[in-house]
Amino acid sequence: MYKAQEQRYEGSAFRRCGRSGLFLPLVSLGLWHNFGHAGRREPCSKMLFRAFDRGITHFDLANNYGPPPGAAEENLGRVLRAGLKAYRDELVISTKAGYIMWPGPYGNGGSRKHLMASIDQSLKRMGTGHVDIFYSHRPDPGTPLEETVGALAEIVRQGKALYAGISNYGPDEARRAITLLREAGTPCLIHQARYSMFERAPERGLLAALEEEGVGLIAFSPLAQGLLTDRYLHGIPEDSRAARPAGFLRPEQVTPDRVEKARRLNALAAARGQSLARMAIAWLLKDPRVTSVLIGASSTTQLDDNLKALEHLSFDPEELDAIEKVLSTP
Repeated sequence: MYKAQEQRYEGSAFRRCGRSGLFLPLVSLGLWHNFGHAGRREPCSKMLFRAFDRGITHFDLANNYGPPPGAAEENLGRVLRAGLKAYRDELVISTKAGYIMWPGPYGNGGSRKHLMASIDQSLKRMGTGHVDIFYSHRPDPGTPLEETVGALAEIVRQGKALYAGISNYGPDEARRAITLLREAGTPCLIHQARYSMFERAPERGLLAALEEEGVGLIAFSPLAQGLLTDRYLHGIPEDSRAARPAGFLRPEQVTPDRVEKARRLNALAAARGQSLARMAIAWLLKDPRVTSVLIGASSTTQLDDNLKALEHLSFDPEELDAIEKVLSTP
C-alpha cells in the first residue's frame, strides 16, 4: 500500500487561482495522452505516486481521456484504491465533459442531459464522491450557454464538484459564461486554455478578461505537443508522437519554420542552463495570471525533468527580448 513521502511539499510552489481561496501547484499533471489502457511506458500508479511525492497535488482529466474514452478516469480510480485515496483531501482532481463520449445525441456537447450524465459516470469510474473542479470542456454552439452554465451550477450545488470551470472558450464567450455562473451563485474558478510559446491566443484578450474577472488560467499543451522540446530538432523520430498514424501532433505540424524556431529557442535555453522544455514551462509561469501549467508525462524521468523548470523561473529583459525575436520571426 502506497505511503506518501513526508517531505513531499519541500521545494514545491503554489499559486492562488484567480481571486478564489484555492491554491494550485505551479505544475499540475494532465492525464490526457499517457494514462489510458495501453501504450504506457510506466504504470499509472508509479507516475501518479511520484507526482504526489514531488508536491503535485492537482490531477487533470476529462471523461473522454484514454484511450479508450474513460480509461484515464478508470486508471486514476485504481490508483486511488491502491493508496492515494488516503490523501484525497490533499488532492485537487478535475474532470470535464463536452466532447464525444458515447453514441447517440446525448453523448456530446454542452446540454444539461450530457453534463449531468457525464459527472455521474466520471465519479463512478474514479470511485470518488466528488471532483474538485468540473469543466465545460468546450463551448457548444448548439446549446444555449445558459443551459450549460445552469448544469455546471447545479452540479456544484449537488456537491458533485466543489468548483466550476470552463475550457477552450474565447474571450467574449468566457466573459459571458463567467457572468452567468456568478449570477447563478457559482463563481467560475478557472479557465483551461491551450497556451505555449507557439500557441499564444490567450494573450489576445483572454488573459486580460480573466484577470479582470478574478478567474485563474491553467495552460495545457505548454510544450506544443513536443515541438518545444529537443525531440524534433532534427526531424521526426520514428518512435515519436508525430510519427504515429493517429495522434494530436500531425507530421504537417512539424514545419521547417517551427523546427528552426525550436532550434534557436533551444540555444537560448542552453545559455540559461535549461532544456528547451524547462524554459518553455518557465516562460509561461513568468506571467502571474497563469495559475498553473499542465504537463503530460510518459515516465517518472520525464516528470522529474519537467519539474526542474521550477528551479529557474526568472527571465531578464534581454532574454525575453531574444525569445520574442525568435517567436515573431515570420
